[in-house]
Amino acid sequence: MVTIDSTLEEIMQLDFNSREMLLEILQKRQIEARRNQIAKTAKQTLKDYHSGKIQPQSAEDVIKKLNTL
Repeated sequence: MVTIDSTLEEIMQLDFNSREMLLEILQKRQIEARRNQIAKTAKQTLKDYHSGKIQPQSAEDVIKKLNTL
């Protein structure tokens, strides 16, 4: 079974430059995954809005809701 600890141990066996490259690759992949997640959520939200499942709200109402989180 692969664990975070065993993965980190393997990574630490790489030379410094390889670890830096791996870190950069992981960061870029995380950014891309987050973008994809945001796009998927936005598409679903638009679909829900157009089907009437979501009602328009004023900016004040949205800000009030955000302040209660």
